Amino acid sequence: MDAIATYSILNFNVEIPDWLQDCLRAASSAAEEPVGDHTLLIAEAFKFAYQLHQGQSRKSGEPYIAHPVAVADLLRDLGGNSTMIAAGFLHDVVEDTEITPEEIESRFGVEVRNLVEGVTKLSKFNFSSKTERQAENFRRMFLAMAADIRVIVVKLADRLHNMRTLEYLKPQKQGQIAQETRDIFAPLANRLGIGCFKWELEDLAFKYLERDAYREIQSLVAERRSDREQRLKEVSELLRERIQKTGVHCVDISSRPKHLYGIYQKMQRQNKGFHEIYDIAAMRVIVETKEECYRALAVVHDLFRPIPGRFKDYIGLPKPNRYQSLHTVVNRLYCSPTEVHIRTLEMHHVAEWG
Repeated sequence: MDAIATYSILNFNVEIPDWLQDCLRAASSAAEEPVGDHTLLIAEAFKFAYQLHQGQSRKSGEPYIAHPVAVADLLRDLGGNSTMIAAGFLHDVVEDTEITPEEIESRFGVEVRNLVEGVTKLSKFNFSSKTERQAENFRRMFLAMAADIRVIVVKLADRLHNMRTLEYLKPQKQGQIAQETRDIFAPLANRLGIGCFKWELEDLAFKYLERDAYREIQSLVAERRSDREQRLKEVSELLRERIQKTGVHCVDISSRPKHLYGIYQKMQRQNKGFHEIYDIAAMRVIVETKEECYRALAVVHDLFRPIPGRFKDYIGLPKPNRYQSLHTVVNRLYCSPTEVHIRTLEMHHVAEWG
C-alpha cells in the first residue's frame, strides 16, 4: 500500500482518539521513516472513510465520520487487528456511498472487503421477533450469514455506538432498535463472550424499554454508592493483605457494580425489592494461575463465612461462551453479604472481551 499524503490532524472536524492520531502522524512521515503496513492500513482506511462521508451528518448533528471512528475505537479496545479496525472505519461506505466492494478490495485487500461486505449484508437483515424462539432463530441465521465471526464483532460495535446515541431518534424508533438490541445483539455478545458489550447493550436497551424502572434503579444504585464503595474498599484491602501472605501474587483486586438490567432481572425473577438484593456490586480478585484461584478462594472462605449454595466453579465447568471464574458469596460481621469473583488475567480478558 502506498504511503498516504501528509495532512494535518487538525483538519478533521471530529475528535480523533490518541491511538489514531499516532497512526496518522506515523503515516504522514512514512517517506522519512519506515512505517508498518498495519499502521498505513488504519490511516488510509480512516482517510478514505473521512473523504467518503464528508458532508454527511448524524441525527445528533455531528459529522457522520464520528460514528466509524467510534466503531473502530471499540474494535481496537477489544484487541482487534488492523484489518478489523479498517473495516470499522469503512463498514458503512458500501451502503451509504457509491463505493463498491471491488473498490474496497483493490485499495485495502480481500479481508477488509469481506468484512465490510458481510456487515453490509447483516445491516439489511429484517428483525421482527415476537417470541424468544423466533429471536433465537434470528440469532442463528445471523451467525450463519457471517462466514467470518469478525463480521459479527464489527456489527456489535456498530450497534453499541448506535445505542449510545439513540437519544436523537424518535421514541418509536428508539423502542424498535432497543428491542432488537435486547432480543438479538446482547445475546449474541454474550454468546461470543464479550461481556463488556453485553452489559452495556442490555443497560441501554433497558433505558429505552422500561424507562421508569431504569431511572428508579439508577437512582437507588447511586444513593448507596458511597457506603458500598467504602465497604468494598475495606474488604479489598483486607483480602489483598491475607492473600499475599499465602504467597499468591494478587494481580488486582477491584469492585464493579452489577449492571442495572441485571439488578432489574434479579428483582423480577426473585420477586424482591431493591433493598433485598445484596449483590449490587461484586469484588473481583485476579491472580496469575488457575491453582492460585483455588488458593485465593480458600483465603476468602477462611476470612469470611461462605453462604451455602452460593459457590459456583466456572473454572472446572466453564460456561458455553468460555467464561471462567470462581464465584462465591460470603457474610461479614455486621455487614450485608458480599459476592467475590476469582479468576486469572487470561480468564478476565475472555470474560470482558471475548
